[in-house]
Amino acid sequence: MNPSEWFSEISNELWPGQCFSVKVKQVLHEERSKYQDIKIIQSESHGVVLILDGIIQCTERDEFAYQEMISFLPLCCHPNPQRVLIVGGGDGGVAREVAKHPAVLEVHQVEIDERVVELSKQYLPFMACGFESPKLKLTIGDGFEYMKQHEGAFDVIITDSSDPIGPAESLFRESYFELVKRALKPNGIICSQGGSFWLDAGHVRETLDYCRKHFPRVTYGLAAVPSYPTGQIGFFIASLNPETEFREPARQFEDAEIDQLGLRYYTTDVHRAAFTLPRFAAKALNP
Repeated sequence: MNPSEWFSEISNELWPGQCFSVKVKQVLHEERSKYQDIKIIQSESHGVVLILDGIIQCTERDEFAYQEMISFLPLCCHPNPQRVLIVGGGDGGVAREVAKHPAVLEVHQVEIDERVVELSKQYLPFMACGFESPKLKLTIGDGFEYMKQHEGAFDVIITDSSDPIGPAESLFRESYFELVKRALKPNGIICSQGGSFWLDAGHVRETLDYCRKHFPRVTYGLAAVPSYPTGQIGFFIASLNPETEFREPARQFEDAEIDQLGLRYYTTDVHRAAFTLPRFAAKALNP
């Protein structure tokens, strides 16, 4: 790839007939790890961009929107999220955000691809700084096996995965939600990357239905992330507590606290709004 070229997410079965493109200023790194193709570029408009198997995972310009929402939506729905597990998230962004929450005492993270962690530390330090938190314990390994060994251990489990193809496909199946349920403490909450209803509402609904088989309270929240297909990303959020009210966060932050925590996207008002879906989407995703 020449520096004057564009990177485009063209050859992808998840969004046929469309793509998002960024102009490449410099290719910083390319390699094939044990699990996936890794590319890191310096773009002209979106800063540093991490690309796995040809799909943009994050850009320096807007990554905070995704990281904050996948973290603070579930954390603020839980009354006391002291012990948190992150599955995936090898760039360190979710760890960075989870560690900010005042109630969180321990952050356990399991990431299967050590090279993503190493390269993020080198090229994405604004995200990989999450690995420096004294709250964090990072394990390189299989998230499935890790949770099997830690039943009933966590208040919140956050799954920061890539899209449902290749190695991440199993994270969208019913068996995965059954597994995370067993790894939760009573009244625990989970949150997973949930794709976009603009692309495939049927797949989103199917995954929500898998989740509903194991959790009494399940919902779908939204965030705006311009560099993701359709400019939106959703999250599957579920609670073992049937009394959980997702729209009204158990922990609410004043503006001064938001600024002190260094949050740029998440607020209590944004939290509430995240669960208001367009009418067509609500009809497509809800029973």
